[in-house]
Amino acid sequence: MSRPGEPSGRAGRRTELDPVVYRFGSALALREGSGKDKVDDNGGPLGSPVSPLRPRVSAAANTSSSSSSSGSAPGKPPAPASCESSPTAAADRSRGSKPGHRRSSSGPLIFSDRNGGSGGGSSSASSPLTNVLPAGNICPSGKITGMVPRTTARSDVLGSGTGNYGHGSIVRGGTSGGVPRADAGTGSLVDPSARRPTASADPQLVTKAGNEQYKRGNYVEALRFYDKAVAMYPDNAACRSNRAAALMGLGRLGDAVRECEEAARLDPANGRVHHRLACLYLRLGQIENARLHIFSTGNQPDPVELQKLQTVEGHLGKCGEARKIGDWKSALREADAAIIAGADSSPMLIAMKSEALLRLHQIDDADSVLSSSPKFEMLYAPYLNTKFFGMHPEAYVYIVRAQVDVALGRFENAVEVAEKAKWMDSRSIEVAMILNNVKSVVKARIQGNELFKSGHFAEAITAYEEGLKYDPSNPVLLCNRAACRSKLGQWEKSLEDCNQALRIQPSYIKALLRRADSNAKLERWAESVQDYEVLSKELPRDPKVAEALSHAQVSLKMSRGEEISNMKFGGEVEEVTSLEQFQAAICLPRASVICFMAASNQKCSQITRFVNSLCTRYPSANFLKVDVDKCPTVAKAENVRVLPTFKMYKSGTRMKEMICPSQQVLEYSVRHYSL
Repeated sequence: MSRPGEPSGRAGRRTELDPVVYRFGSALALREGSGKDKVDDNGGPLGSPVSPLRPRVSAAANTSSSSSSSGSAPGKPPAPASCESSPTAAADRSRGSKPGHRRSSSGPLIFSDRNGGSGGGSSSASSPLTNVLPAGNICPSGKITGMVPRTTARSDVLGSGTGNYGHGSIVRGGTSGGVPRADAGTGSLVDPSARRPTASADPQLVTKAGNEQYKRGNYVEALRFYDKAVAMYPDNAACRSNRAAALMGLGRLGDAVRECEEAARLDPANGRVHHRLACLYLRLGQIENARLHIFSTGNQPDPVELQKLQTVEGHLGKCGEARKIGDWKSALREADAAIIAGADSSPMLIAMKSEALLRLHQIDDADSVLSSSPKFEMLYAPYLNTKFFGMHPEAYVYIVRAQVDVALGRFENAVEVAEKAKWMDSRSIEVAMILNNVKSVVKARIQGNELFKSGHFAEAITAYEEGLKYDPSNPVLLCNRAACRSKLGQWEKSLEDCNQALRIQPSYIKALLRRADSNAKLERWAESVQDYEVLSKELPRDPKVAEALSHAQVSLKMSRGEEISNMKFGGEVEEVTSLEQFQAAICLPRASVICFMAASNQKCSQITRFVNSLCTRYPSANFLKVDVDKCPTVAKAENVRVLPTFKMYKSGTRMKEMICPSQQVLEYSVRHYSL
């Protein structure tokens, strides 16, 4: 029967059904308490598993058995009732309060008087036919169909529930084997089928199972149950808040923010949801968003959380100041402090650490740190509405990524990422400048490589130096310039470039190879052996590295006058491709044996194989070959007319010249001048 002042008929009946159909969601809007994240042990199965905040209980809940009966028809899942058991029901009973017309804090009026409710009659458990709710099927719309008076008795059994409306005390079928079964957790009589929550259509059972898994730390299983609860009631804030808690446990903070924001939209007064959002945004380093949710309910914020927020904010401020003046050590220290203080999942702070390490010439560490940053697409929209160092947060992370990629030689990816940053924040001057620098470095590298391949080493040096104007510490450009200087015989300058590149990136294999070779050319055997030993560990199956190491070891022992008869070693004849390279080689302090030959000449082919064997047996000498067809300028400068011709130089002075020598004469001369 409808209440006075309310519409009669079908509309009136729907109003009476609201406590069953809709009370579940609205009861969660009222919160009390605050504090630390833990599982709710005293509440019903739909309580949040992370925060002890409790919803206020309906004043209509009492210990009368009339509040324990259900009017939902078989075959339909019961709509969830209030999330948590009433802490006031027992107090009402102890005070002897009389049941009457009482209003629920989370739904419409529920009538319960001594004469059987609003319509009269008994409401005791022994008379289920006089339930305050009419029989019939409850549709999702709230309408009632099939309003037929119940004519057959139903074997409903009252369990030992709390008497709070909607909590599971009634079990279909009554007993199992003649004896009711009691739930081990609550003492309520339950049907055995309720012990399979994954197959159940009851959201309370599903959520309760999720809470149990959450308390055990099984977040994957908990999320599975919460997903099902959300599918049943997508517009319920408590279900979404539970799901967010499981996502937080799995480290999926972006998805957790998304769920919490939706829960806050559904229930703006939910203090538990806002507390969780504040924690999430603090971990993401979003101070303004975190502050917004800490103070959103109008209540006094948790002093511990507020202190944590202020600490992180202070470190972020100092970090920005250090970055402005280029104090990268301080910036790195403050970024670490902010992460420790609570912003442990902030992509911007991780990028700040990476940028500081990059400026401190620790590229490998910068790349490793940046790789641990959360995926950008996982972050929620409000996160994007703030600024970080005057830039869009993702744009800042992108430009740091671009600079690290350039330093590591990932040029194509660097341009792509820098362009993403420009798209994210087209107004930022710093983003535009870094994009221009990245493109300039990449262009210089491409031009230099083309010139190097064509043998124009001096011009290639100029191209690489143009790129170094935009990135003076780029190890790739430095190493490439070292290669050009090595080809030109500028061994000392080549060493300088290699040393600088290795200071920035100690694991740079190419720079280490070039430095080892430059030291060998300068007969600094100890330094060369040291580099080749490192390379042999990094490249254990590289035959050229093994050969070069043996060569350097033999030469080092020979320079010290030690025995080398039992040592295995090998060598390689270096091909001369330019006049500059030739002039640099003949100026070495050790003997240089130059073979002028042509690939089409049969005599040259025969003697070349013998020269290769001499290179292995006499590692202290520097063996070179000049193909007169490929490099006629060197042959013309040395006035070579007959092939093969051999010339031997030492410290820029010609020691011997041989035209078509025999193998015996050639080996004798090599042995004589190389010792």
